[in-house]
Amino acid sequence: MLELDHFSHGWLTPVMAYLVSFIGSALALRCVVHARSSEWPSGWLATAAVSLGGAGIWVMHFTAMLGFSIHGATIRYDVPITLLSAVIAIVVVWIGLSIVVRGRNEFVALPIGGAITGIGVAAMHYLGMYAMKTNAHVDYDRKTVAVSVVIAVVAATAALWFMLHVRGLFATIGAALIMGVAVCGMHYVGMTSMHASHSDHQVDSGGIDPLQLVTPLIVTVTMVIMMLMVVVGLAEIDERSTREPLPARREPRETLSTTTGSWPVISDVRHESPSWGLRSSSESEHRKRHRLDSDR
Repeated sequence: MLELDHFSHGWLTPVMAYLVSFIGSALALRCVVHARSSEWPSGWLATAAVSLGGAGIWVMHFTAMLGFSIHGATIRYDVPITLLSAVIAIVVVWIGLSIVVRGRNEFVALPIGGAITGIGVAAMHYLGMYAMKTNAHVDYDRKTVAVSVVIAVVAATAALWFMLHVRGLFATIGAALIMGVAVCGMHYVGMTSMHASHSDHQVDSGGIDPLQLVTPLIVTVTMVIMMLMVVVGLAEIDERSTREPLPARREPRETLSTTTGSWPVISDVRHESPSWGLRSSSESEHRKRHRLDSDR
C-alpha cells in the first residue's frame, strides 16, 4: 500500500477550499433570494447553480486536490473528464434548485431535490477522482463511499432548505458557513475511501499536471466570482432602494377655533373651503355699507 497525503501543503489547501466553498454558497443563497421575488427566476436560478455547483462544490474539490499526493506515484488529470464533472455539478444543482423553488409542496420537493443534487454531487466527486490519472493502482472502500453519498444527500438537502428559508444578510453568512463545512466534509470523507498500491502501468500521456489544471481554473473562477458579486451587489442595492419608504405626504391639520369654540376647521390654506370665502366677502360688504350709513 502506498501512503496518501491529503495535506501535502499543510492547511493552505483546505482553508482555500473552504473559503471558495463559503463564497460560492453565499452568492448562491443571495441569488435564490432574488429568484424567489423575481417574476423571471430562471436567470437567478442559473446564476445560483453556477455559484454553488461551479464554485462552491467543483472548484472547492479541485482546490483541495492540490494538497493531495500519493507517495511514490505521479498524478495527472484528464481534461475532458474534469470539465464533464464541472458540468454535472452545475446541472444537478440547477435541477435541485428548480425543483424546490418552483415546487408547491416543500415536504415533497425538498427530499426529491436533495436526493438528486446529493447523488449528482457525489457523482461529480468520484468522476473527478476518475479523471485523476496515476501510475498507482487505486481502489475504493465501498462502505466509506456509501457514507460519503449519504453525507452528500443530507448536505444537499440542508443546502436547499437554506435556499428556501434564508433571507437576511447575517442568516446568509451563517448558512454559507455551515454549507462550506458540509461540502468540505463530504469531500474529505470521500477521499478517505481511496487506497493506492503499486502498479506497473504508466501515467496517461494525455493528462496534465495539477498545477497546469488549477492555474487557469483559479483565474477563470476568480473572474466569474467577481462578476457574480457585482451582479448580486447591484441587485441588493436596487432592492434596498425600492424598499425605502416614500416621504410622508403632508396632511391638513384640524384645529379648534379658539374664538368661537366651533367645530374643527381645516387650517391648511391650500384646502380652503369655498363657503369660507363667501362668508368673508359678505362680511366685508356689510362693513362697507355700515360706513356709508354712518357718513350720511
